[in-house]
Amino acid sequence: MENYFLFKLRKHSKLKIFFNILKILILIYLFLIGIKLLGASLKGFGSGFAEGLIQTTANPFMGLIIGILATSIIQSSSATTSIIVGFVASGMLTITNAIPIVMGANIGTTITNIIISLAHIGRKEEFQKAFPVATVHDMFNLLAVLILLPIEMKFKIIEQLSFKLTNIFSSSGGMKFNSPLTAIVNPIVECILTVIRYYYVIGVILGFILVLLALKFLVDVIRSSSKGKLEVLIDGYLFSSPIKSWFLGVGLTAFVQSSSITTSIIVPLAAAGLVNIEQVFPYMLGANIGTTITAILASLVTGSYLAIQIAICHLLFNIFGTIIWYPLKIVPIGMAKKLGNIAIKRRYIAIIYVIAVFFVFPILLLLIFRR
Repeated sequence: MENYFLFKLRKHSKLKIFFNILKILILIYLFLIGIKLLGASLKGFGSGFAEGLIQTTANPFMGLIIGILATSIIQSSSATTSIIVGFVASGMLTITNAIPIVMGANIGTTITNIIISLAHIGRKEEFQKAFPVATVHDMFNLLAVLILLPIEMKFKIIEQLSFKLTNIFSSSGGMKFNSPLTAIVNPIVECILTVIRYYYVIGVILGFILVLLALKFLVDVIRSSSKGKLEVLIDGYLFSSPIKSWFLGVGLTAFVQSSSITTSIIVPLAAAGLVNIEQVFPYMLGANIGTTITAILASLVTGSYLAIQIAICHLLFNIFGTIIWYPLKIVPIGMAKKLGNIAIKRRYIAIIYVIAVFFVFPILLLLIFRR
């Protein structure tokens, strides 16, 4: 009789684990649909505006501002890079002026992480963990630009090195790789956009609601079902060392072809207390590299010399940024923690930070430099 009850208990436990895993997978799927819908709607809503912005680039500093603003609006550094390639190919934009836009795009794309972290703003404990993890990506990119943009303007190191590397790679051919994520998420997103007749404002609202709901239930399910097992998987294997975290960021981002998705998915894990900012930092740096690998592979397929060069410029910026700031990681991590401490006391500061850094300051600087 005792054995029978033990058998039933184990069976019930296995079923519970199975259904919890199923719940997590469904919620992650809905979360990804929400992000994709949000991104596709913002891209459709603001791509014309972004093109107009990039076309007016007059100098490197203005290019940086335009890169931040354009990518913040359309939430896709890949889309910004594609527009840049088109303008460079047409002769409307030089490589010299394109590189700062790429740097700005690196900053602008991190807005997705922060929007995801704001979904936890109503839960103080979760927000305290999620917000610094989301903003450490910003801090790294801002610090990398602070060092590398003046050096690039003076010595053109990235431009010259990318030119040499492009000559090597342009004749090598490329490998086409289609992300399985695109195959399982895009049909649903396209279906939703068709139903709402491509009214992108509705798409933005629906996407944001979907992300909020998926995140709320995802954190709840993860917390209630892990009971130490998920912590063992994450701490003991995936994020057990900086090098593992970095390779996970590179590999996962190259696989799903979107750094916004791979960096955003880590925010609810941080909110649930499964990862900390020190573990996430090398993962974010890896994601930066991973997204450029995808761009290089895609550019090699097209055979476009300029597309290859811009993709390599993006890769070099992230490599140099990692070389400079990973040994000094205490600086970006410390800045993110400091901002997090301020935001947790006055949570409206987090919203002001997003609006100011990604929209207000770039627009003001744009107006000043255009005079």
